[in-house]
Order: sequence, then C-alpha cells, then structure tokens
Amino acid sequence: LFGGLVYVLNDYDEFARRIGYPMPADLGWGLVYLIATLEATRRFLGWPMILIICVFLAQALFGQHFPWVFSAPPVRWQTLVEILFMQDQGLFGPTTAVAATYLMLFLMFGSMLIRTGAMQFFQDVSLAIMGRRPGGPAHVAVMSSALLGTASGSVVGNVAGTGSFTIPLMKKAGYGGVKAGAIETMSSVDGQIMPPVMGAAAFLMVEYVGVPYSEIVRNAILPATLSYIGLFYIVHLEALKLGMQPILQRQPRNFRDAAIRTGLGLSGTIVVVGLLYYLLAGVKAAFGGAAAYVAGAVVAALYVGAAWMAAKCPDLPDDIDIEQPRALETWPAVKAGLHFLLPIGMLIWCLMVEEMSPSLSAFWAIVALVGLMLTQRPLIAAFRGMPARGTWAAGFRDVVHGLADGSRNMIGIGVATAAAGIIVGTVSLTGVGLVMTEVVELLSGGNLMLMLVLVAFISLVLGMGLPTTANYIVVSTLMAPVVVELGAQSGLLVPLIAVHLFVFYFGLMADVTPPVGLASFAAAAIARTDPIKTGITAFYYSMRTAILPFLFIFNTQLLLIGIDSAWHLFLTVSSAIVAMLIFAAGTQGYFLVRSRWYESIALLLVTFTLFR
Repeated sequence: LFGGLVYVLNDYDEFARRIGYPMPADLGWGLVYLIATLEATRRFLGWPMILIICVFLAQALFGQHFPWVFSAPPVRWQTLVEILFMQDQGLFGPTTAVAATYLMLFLMFGSMLIRTGAMQFFQDVSLAIMGRRPGGPAHVAVMSSALLGTASGSVVGNVAGTGSFTIPLMKKAGYGGVKAGAIETMSSVDGQIMPPVMGAAAFLMVEYVGVPYSEIVRNAILPATLSYIGLFYIVHLEALKLGMQPILQRQPRNFRDAAIRTGLGLSGTIVVVGLLYYLLAGVKAAFGGAAAYVAGAVVAALYVGAAWMAAKCPDLPDDIDIEQPRALETWPAVKAGLHFLLPIGMLIWCLMVEEMSPSLSAFWAIVALVGLMLTQRPLIAAFRGMPARGTWAAGFRDVVHGLADGSRNMIGIGVATAAAGIIVGTVSLTGVGLVMTEVVELLSGGNLMLMLVLVAFISLVLGMGLPTTANYIVVSTLMAPVVVELGAQSGLLVPLIAVHLFVFYFGLMADVTPPVGLASFAAAAIARTDPIKTGITAFYYSMRTAILPFLFIFNTQLLLIGIDSAWHLFLTVSSAIVAMLIFAAGTQGYFLVRSRWYESIALLLVTFTLFR
C-alpha cells in the first residue's frame, strides 16, 4: 500500500496526464495496490466485506455470465484497474477524500477525549443520575452510550467501552445476560445516529447530499432523540415487568422534592447554556476583528473556573466496582468533570453557530483538547496546594497516546473507505445501481410501502459485517437512488436527506441482526451468552428505531423540514415523543400494568395516529 502511494505521489502531474492512456507500470502498480487493499480489508473487516467486493468485481469482469438483469458486457481488467487506481471514483475517490479530510480529525478528537478521562466522567454522571432507579444499570448503559456515541465512530467500540461495566451491572440487577447484552447493543447502535458525529456518516452525507453540516445535524437530531427516549422507556418497562429494585439505595424522596430537583437541574442547564451563548455572541458583536481573542480568553477563564470546581471535589473513581457499586451524588459528579465539556462545546459551537467547515471545527476542538490534556492535572494540583511535579509529563503522555489511538483507529476506517471505494467505482462503471432500481421496482410491483420494505431489507443484508462508515457508503450508493427514483414515480417527492437517513438507519441495523450482527456478537461476548439470542432480542428492542425511517419518509416534519412556527415545532416534537412512548408500551406489552393483546393493538393505533 505504501509503495502504491509513493508511486502515485512521486510525479503526480505526469501520472494524472496519463489517465486514459495508462503505462504498463501504472496498471502493474494499480493491480498490486488493489490486491493489497483487499488483503488489508480481510485483516481489518473480515471475509464478509471481501465477499461483497468480489461479487461486484466479478460482475464487472464477467458480467456476460451473470443471470437475468445483472447480465452486462464484460469490462477489460486493464480498464477496471485504471478506473479504480487512476481515476477519482475508486480507491482514491470521494469516500477516501472524506476520510482524509474529516474523519481523521474527528477520530483523533474522540480518541483524545477518551484519554482525558471524559469517558469515565460520562459513566459516573450516568450512574449518579440513573443508578438509583429500578433497572438503573440499563438506564446507565443507555445514557453513557448516548454521551460516548456523540464523539465515537464505532458501534463495537461503544459496546466494548461502556458494556464492560454496564452489562455486568445489568446482570447483577436481574436483567439476565441476553437482555443485558441486547440493551447495550441497542444503546451503542443508537449512538451512531446521534449528532454531531453520527459514526462519521454525517460528513459523508455533506458530500453526497450537498447541504451544510448544520442542516444534517438539524434533520437528524429529533429521530435520534426519539429513538433514545423510546429505549429509556423500554428498559424502564422491562424493570417494572421483572419487579427490579435499585442496586444503589438512597433516602427516599417524595414526588415534590424529586420534581423540584429535576426542574432546577434542567432549567439551570438551559439558563447556563443560554447565558454562554449570548455572552459569546455579544463578544463577537462588540469586538469585531478582535472577537476571537476575547472569546478565547473567556473560554480559558471558564476552563480555569471548571478546574477550580473539580479541585474542590474528590476525584471520581477510576473504575466502577461492579460487585459493590458506590452511590454518587449528581451535582458533585458533574462538578468533578465539567472541564471535559469545554472541547465538546467548542466543537458544537464551531460547527453549529459559526458554521465552520467540519475539518476546521475539529481542528480547533483538538487544539482545546490538547490544552486541556496538558494543563488539567497541574491546574487541579495547584488549586489543591499540591506539588505539580510529574503532572506535565503525564499530560504530555496522554497527548501522545491519544494521537496514537486515533491513528490506529484511522487505519481501519481508511481501509473501510478504500474498500467501499472499490464498490462505488464498479457500480459507476457497470451501472448496477440502475439494475437495483429495476429489481426493486419489479419485486414491489409499484407498491411504495413494499418498495421501502425491500430497500430496508437489502440495506440490512448489504450492511452485515461492515463498520459504520463503510456500511453507509455501500447502502447509500446502491439504495438511495432506488428510493428517490421509485418514490418520484409514485408521486412522493422525498428530500434527499430523508432518503440517506433511511438507508443509513437500516444499514446500521445490520450491526444488530443475526447472523452477522457485530455489535450483538461483541455484547454477547461480554455477557457470555448466545450471540444469536442476543441479536434477536436486540432486534426486538430496535423496532422503535426501525419504524422511524418509514415515518420520516412520509412525514418529513420529523426531520424538522417544513416547520414554520414555534407552535408547529412544539406540536411536532411533543406528539412524536408521546407516540414513541406509547409505541414502546405497545410493543413491550406493559403500560400502567401488563397489557392484554387488544390493548397493545390499541396503543399501536394511537402511536401511528400521533405520528401522522
């Protein structure tokens, strides 16, 4: 692989001029590079991805031997290698460009954020907020996966990161291994649909859909939030059905005190965020060209203040004792790690408010993160009146290890995008995407709902065994045009972002569904249960995620498209939340008490009425 890159870059101008008229050396290096990419794909992604690639390569080279509508004139191997190696629609196509431009920086950000101790902070805060509820460990799994998923690009990474302590805690609480693994699986999968990162697919959508990044986030936020709300309620209902008791005990509070505490916490958070927004907006308006320096000073002051608060709190535990988990108070747990939120806040500010490019936003967030990693220990030690000896070196080691972690993670993503680029190149060469449209149209008989079901099923199959990024590239390349074309023929003009989110959701569901659900296998390994049973249970829990794409294809208000007033926004969000809760109750067979079958059917009818 390195040799092929050196060959391309050695005299790139001359290499580019030979496109269309390749030399034997170009074809030789192209063939070597293609084979090396396939071997790297086998090592990092396994045989399922190799099988998919080989099918597409075989269809290009031996199309005349393929049956039915898949029969096509064969392509010479020289032409195939030239397109994949020398032109901008194969190995070095848009997928690889997005990986090099955006994904590298965001993976670095996620890896370095974990090195700061932020992951442990998310887990501790989740345990403090949710640990005292019946079935609390499952709520902790959902909440910590949501927080980690905002910056993570890997479903399996989410399962391994949070599941190592949430799954044993759930088993201890009484969920059982299969349900514990299934809940962690769905929590981690949903982390990939949660903005701002969305498993790195958001940045690919910017390229494919052609809309600003902030628009992608705005469209994706409500469905992702609904999916998590539904999962929160599902694990709550499971706890009620099993008659669970909290694993962390506390002095009982009456409803009034609990409501006041919750209201103060939520309102206080909203007020603080609002004040920060208007403060920085005021700085920008008042100081003009010098606003960046003044805003930087404000952020630095906030960081020092957060470090001072952390110094006044006892250190959070490095790990959670699964056998004897310690109860944590919410506000002290939050104060001990408030400074971890500053780099995340900077990332969101740059992306959503300043509307900088994703790469520039990630760059400034990483700069803030490096500053935090180098200074958090010395600052906290100074505020505690302790010697700072050795703390600077520890921060520098964190930076180095964080960069190394991000680079290692990028290897797998780079291989995945290059492998997906092979599929994209062969699809554009053979026109198999048009064939997929014909096949789906023929099988659906022109019925729009059946067409969507077929597309969903094909996306599930295509996504099996693939990481999030490669998964989205493959299913969007083959299936998104099908929905657009056949929807238009049926008189349904679907926004392109809705189509891409539709195939993205179902591609991700492949990480759950047997027989190749990567996330289910990872969770089952931690829970020491049957991966097939874990996958089936996770798929049952994921029905609430599976209905959302069908709903926002027909009702794009769920993507916040066509919302024309504050009242319209309130009506859309509130009815969708109530509908999701009722859907969870209907599918779980439990509302205020266990439901009879006809009561569950009535709840589902109410659900779809509210969504409509």
